[in-house]
Amino acid sequence: MVLKNTFRLGLLLLAGCGGGGGSTPDTPPVPPPAAGAPCVAQASPPPIPDVTLQSLASGLVSPVQVTHAGDGSGRLFIVEQRGTLRVYQNGQLAGGFFLDIRTRVTAGGETGLLGLAFHPQFKTNGRFYVNYTAPGPLRTVIAEFTLGAAATLEASERQVLVINQPFSNHNGGQVAFGPDGYLYIGMGDGGSGGDPQGNGQNLATLLGKLLRIDVDRREPGLEYAVPADNPAWTAAGARREIWAYGLRNPWRFSFDPLNGELYAGDVGQNAREEIDIVKKGLNYGWNVVEGDSCYPAGAICNLALYEPPIIVHTSAAGWHSITGGVVYRGQSAPALCGVYVYADYIGGFVRALRYSATGGVFQQRDLVSLPGISSFGHDEGYEVYAVGHTSGELYKLIAR
Repeated sequence: MVLKNTFRLGLLLLAGCGGGGGSTPDTPPVPPPAAGAPCVAQASPPPIPDVTLQSLASGLVSPVQVTHAGDGSGRLFIVEQRGTLRVYQNGQLAGGFFLDIRTRVTAGGETGLLGLAFHPQFKTNGRFYVNYTAPGPLRTVIAEFTLGAAATLEASERQVLVINQPFSNHNGGQVAFGPDGYLYIGMGDGGSGGDPQGNGQNLATLLGKLLRIDVDRREPGLEYAVPADNPAWTAAGARREIWAYGLRNPWRFSFDPLNGELYAGDVGQNAREEIDIVKKGLNYGWNVVEGDSCYPAGAICNLALYEPPIIVHTSAAGWHSITGGVVYRGQSAPALCGVYVYADYIGGFVRALRYSATGGVFQQRDLVSLPGISSFGHDEGYEVYAVGHTSGELYKLIAR
């Protein structure tokens, strides 16, 4: 049976794993001007302006994330699905790799090196974290690497958390530090189609969840600690790492740099794609609910038991694989301040919305059309960038 999942991020198998070179030396970067504070939108903000995505660099191999280190260097780090990290700085893509773990990663379809997060104190401790899929058995690995801790950066790996995967799809992949300093991890439901193992609603598994852990401490038997204020689940066998549940495949989540709200794009099954505001202890419904409707079609459920998405897009309207985005908080496009930008990998929509906790979504519009966008990210000045998984390009969001 051909599942809709074959049309996800893994629509194309990973482009060739060729290319050589080890990690680039850790040379002192040239710092840019200091970034200002995130912009604050007007009380009555203007309409969402016309913007476009300007190509900055090409030649990337199946990029799936772009982010920064928060170290004042001005560098952008690009995650390539095959198992490599690249650096963009001073207007060009650096040669070689910042990190190369291709021999440890199984890549193709929806597997590979999928996420990167720098520790809030990276500038002084040199630590960063990645999310990758490893073979034999198939599993998600959350690993820590530390600059200067070993003869090579690759040799410094410490596996923080390992989660077995029953199928090769729906791996989630995002890792990000929240404003609280804890590491958040997005986990898909484990794959196949329709969540046959019921992982989304099962609090005894880490699959189908948003996790929250403390990487600065360790508990007996663990390579991390569970924050004391994580939800106090009462279900038998419930995992303390779980922050929220009922997710199908959260492909990219991000925190608003101003207020810390956590936006997530959750990829749907056959009919609905959704954006959620994820909060502590809430159930987002999968696999009882897809988007804003009971699942499967025709089923009866009580929607009031589940946290609804802030917006839903349907396959009938051309949406098939949502890419969660980021909130613009830069300075170069004031009318864009506070706007959340996201996309659909297959439909090619790049879309924007304004949301408030009290008013919901009160502005929205399509921006440009560009299929294959796999991720959005900020630089240190809160300007927004994107990467094209199929085009191999790095883009910057700019006002027309």
